[in-house]
Amino acid sequence: MKLNILAFGAHPDDVELGCGGTLAKEISLGKKVGIIDLTRGELGTRGSVEIRNAESEKASKILGVTVRENLDMRDGFFVNDEAHQMKIIQMIRKYQPEIVLCNAVDDRHIDHGKGSKLVSDACFLSGLRMIETNLNGENQVAWRPKVVYHYIQWKNLEPDFVVDISEFIDVKTEAILAYSSQFYDPNSKEPESPISSKNFLDSVKYRAQDLGRITGTSYAEGFTAERYLAVNSLENLI
Repeated sequence: MKLNILAFGAHPDDVELGCGGTLAKEISLGKKVGIIDLTRGELGTRGSVEIRNAESEKASKILGVTVRENLDMRDGFFVNDEAHQMKIIQMIRKYQPEIVLCNAVDDRHIDHGKGSKLVSDACFLSGLRMIETNLNGENQVAWRPKVVYHYIQWKNLEPDFVVDISEFIDVKTEAILAYSSQFYDPNSKEPESPISSKNFLDSVKYRAQDLGRITGTSYAEGFTAERYLAVNSLENLI
């Protein structure tokens, strides 16, 4: 199955938080989008693997993604080595995306930066035909995405570009709230975490609003790019 966009996240909910509005918008335009979670977030302060599995399934339906898979890497302890790269390469060759989205290049959680570099390296290696991979008994062909973009997460990194998600902020919010075990709930008996405060939940919206304010829209999501951006015409800019 070929996808237009494949989004990777170190943990379930990374993609929703970082680029959920962008994915919802692209899906509305007819694009086929998939999500790959590297881990199941088993080291998370709140919830459980079983709960987060159900939450990620619910969030996927809200966004309308075509497919979602989990690579079952070890939360907190996966590394950027050949074994982990090969798992990513298999997914890239399986879905042959033109665009790959992945974690922030630098962030508070160590898995975000690690996941960012792991996916980026695997995207390059996936285009080398001398690297052989097999999935479900079939040999895969080499495939390299055209571009890799990194969504912005906890840290306020300077974006290279933003995507207007004004019409999709509510879908993004609904997908995030599907992870009810992780985010603000005044009635929860779970331990507090950096992302369980009301301030964090509010920040998702006001950060998108601030990026929108700066760029003349209502809400936007920011991304960093690995190479210079180019447009066909100045009229492509908003």
